[in-house]
Amino acid sequence: MKHGTIILFLFTLSMFSQEAIETTLIKKTPLHAETLVSVNNFGTAFYINNNVFYKKQNDIILNYNNLQLGYLVSANTFNPLKINLFYKDFNTIIILDNRLAEIFRTDFNTIKNYKNVSYISTGNDNTVWVFNQNNQKLELFDYKLNSSRAQTQPIQSDVLDLKSNYNYCWLLTKNHLYTYNYFGSLIKKIDNDGYTTIAVNNENLVLKKDNTLFYLNKNDEQPIPISLPNLIINQFFVINETLYIYSQKTLQEFHLKIN
Repeated sequence: MKHGTIILFLFTLSMFSQEAIETTLIKKTPLHAETLVSVNNFGTAFYINNNVFYKKQNDIILNYNNLQLGYLVSANTFNPLKINLFYKDFNTIIILDNRLAEIFRTDFNTIKNYKNVSYISTGNDNTVWVFNQNNQKLELFDYKLNSSRAQTQPIQSDVLDLKSNYNYCWLLTKNHLYTYNYFGSLIKKIDNDGYTTIAVNNENLVLKKDNTLFYLNKNDEQPIPISLPNLIINQFFVINETLYIYSQKTLQEFHLKIN
């Protein structure tokens, strides 16, 4: 019995002790921004300074500001032709084209079914994912029809982050990480072990816990730590196997050595 217990312990330990994902520094680029939103494959940077949204491509800088709507809480550039900005104070989203011209606006205070929105993220077509605090539900909202195409069951925990692509949406709460499909159906749920922020890489995730990043493969439930030098992680995101970390006015790019 004693030997059997030892074997079981070693087997369990081997399951949960995974080697960290190694990284290699590619380059560092000075960048002065309060909040870095993203950088695309062509080196175009999107960022926020003094409540103004910027797009910097080589020496060309475009900007959008709407100071009368209050604080710009978030910006999402997953679809560069339909960039969405969220002004939480006025419960309003703005949709911009690739020239940062406003093409649509939704004031959730004035629509028929009022929504008290706390988080938004890009959806497919003319939709955005919104977390409605009134009913504690995640909804796929069509901003042209002013109606929800899908909604989830009520969430019983405080929401920390929301990210999406065209097919899936990830909702991080204090207790769990939820994965939903385009129809609002829950397809995966795992415990949250202290993670506070997420970034999406295709259908895989990078999660932040304290000042450490972890990689979660779409087919796994146990995140793997990412080996990084000692640096302050202000913002981060990932494109394919390149991890971008914005730290103290410097954008650092790392190659992720994923098997």
